[in-house]
Amino acid sequence: MKELLYYLVSSLVDHPDAIVIRESSGQKNVAYMVQVDPEDMGKVIGKSGRVANALRILLRAAGGLHDKGIWVDFIRRPGH
Repeated sequence: MKELLYYLVSSLVDHPDAIVIRESSGQKNVAYMVQVDPEDMGKVIGKSGRVANALRILLRAAGGLHDKGIWVDFIRRPGH
């Protein structure tokens, strides 16, 4: 799942080397915190959050195949 998220996000951004994805998992849930370069934040969020929501929908659908609830949050890299 993390690899799928990385693939999708890296195809959107100009600085794929700056992507950091942290995973926190529980029994039935997995949360991903995605950090990108500040210049790429708008590309990942999209107008009115449409791109971010589309990414969340794709990951939740994939997680449903494994009976996992998926949460995705996008945060700014520290120090930027």
